[in-house]
Amino acid sequence: VQLQASGGGLVQAGGSLRLSCAASGSIISIIHMGWYRQAPGRQRELVARIDTHGTTYYGDSVKGRFSISSISTDNAENTMYLQMNNLKFEDTAVYYCNARTRPTSYWGQGTLVTVSS
Repeated sequence: VQLQASGGGLVQAGGSLRLSCAASGSIISIIHMGWYRQAPGRQRELVARIDTHGTTYYGDSVKGRFSISSISTDNAENTMYLQMNNLKFEDTAVYYCNARTRPTSYWGQGTLVTVSS
């Protein structure tokens, strides 16, 4: 599974951004995909996750502000999105997309989100 993340950038507090993660390869083996983030000096944390049934999970700090979704165009590609609204300074971090199959966890390259206060 290969993951390509995009969509980060600089935004003012209260603004919105949408992150995208394109998954290719053996996507039929994926059981769930998610977004993690890591701020300077902090551990990587789960932001949101979606499984193959469409069930979603959100971290407490982003509930009501972020929305995760995914679209599968065929068995060769799946795109996951993270719509981030009402961004706060503390959302500043490198965001990573993740895909999990039963034996393996795959990571995309990070995309930096910077929220100015």
